[in-house]
Amino acid sequence: MKYRKFGRLDFEVSNLGFGCMRLPITDGDNGKIDEDEAIRMIRYAIDNGVNYIDTAYLYHQGNSEVLVGKALKDGYREKVKLATKLPVWLCETAEDFDKYLNEQLKKLEVEYIDCYLLHSLGAKSWNKAKSLGVLNFLDKALADGRIKYAGFSFHDELNIFKEIVDAYNWSFCQIQLNYMDENYQAGIEGLKYASNKGLAVIIMEPIKGGKLAKDPSGDLKDLWEKSGVNRTPAELALRWVWNHPEVTLVLSGMSTMEQVKANIETASNVTPLSLDDKELQLIEGIKEIYSSRNRVGCTSCRYCVPCPNKVAIPDIFEIYNNYFVYELTTEGIKSYEKMKKSGIDASNCIECGQCESACPQHLDIIQHLKEAHLVLNGN
Repeated sequence: MKYRKFGRLDFEVSNLGFGCMRLPITDGDNGKIDEDEAIRMIRYAIDNGVNYIDTAYLYHQGNSEVLVGKALKDGYREKVKLATKLPVWLCETAEDFDKYLNEQLKKLEVEYIDCYLLHSLGAKSWNKAKSLGVLNFLDKALADGRIKYAGFSFHDELNIFKEIVDAYNWSFCQIQLNYMDENYQAGIEGLKYASNKGLAVIIMEPIKGGKLAKDPSGDLKDLWEKSGVNRTPAELALRWVWNHPEVTLVLSGMSTMEQVKANIETASNVTPLSLDDKELQLIEGIKEIYSSRNRVGCTSCRYCVPCPNKVAIPDIFEIYNNYFVYELTTEGIKSYEKMKKSGIDASNCIECGQCESACPQHLDIIQHLKEAHLVLNGN
């Protein structure tokens, strides 16, 4: 296993971190973790050099932290940095911060948490948490030893990310990054901004929720075969992230032992700036093909919402684009069916034009919604 320095701090973490959001389950129920297999996978990863385990309060319907606590018994706790996250959106009072942290310590059966994150910060949750005194809470939790290092995970625009980075003496942060999302949310610029401030930067969604791990077909397969690159799609996507020197570690939510073993093998043989010209050219070619399939140039800025008739405009466009870009046809139709049941699908558009006047991309939103509705209805 390769290791990298944890920002400005004096320890190193493995290239690969074990994300405990997609553990093996039973009966198709996300709340029912296959305990024996999940513990076997986590311990195998630790035995093979992984020393960063990441979970969160709500993963697996609240059961992930309990499972991780069990996996870290028998001497495994001392071998890792344990990370979990405060569900800031559930906190309504200052006392709630302590309530959730203390509950998490009990669920994990530990005396302290190494890396404690404010979970999924954006402008709204950040401002609410600040107003409730979350930074004072972090100071107190650090001082009394319940947590060792404070950080945050992030889902919003770059300017909000920079504001949060500058607001506190964070040790680390967690952002989404993959070769299709270089300029999405914090992106490459945010990665470098945080790294230059001395923060360790943890990467989530390195293969975009599995979208970049699919076996290539059609024009993608032709491109891949001509490239001469002998790597799997998942391996190439992971290596692209690890290629950046500013990246501290990559989190992978692994569901099978096969995935654990494959990711450990890749993580054990990769260093920054190690991608060769053929691999970089292949990635650029893949990006061009995926981008050419995009149907709507929506950036998910969300200026178009709330819609007065509750149409989930950016979410519809994301499903619609993924339908074509990543060939998620069945998944797209199923997701849209759920939207229809919730009354937030495109059929509820009354063509008031409020969204189009707010759109900085000047998209023909009303027409795009009609097209998306036809496709996602299976027409």
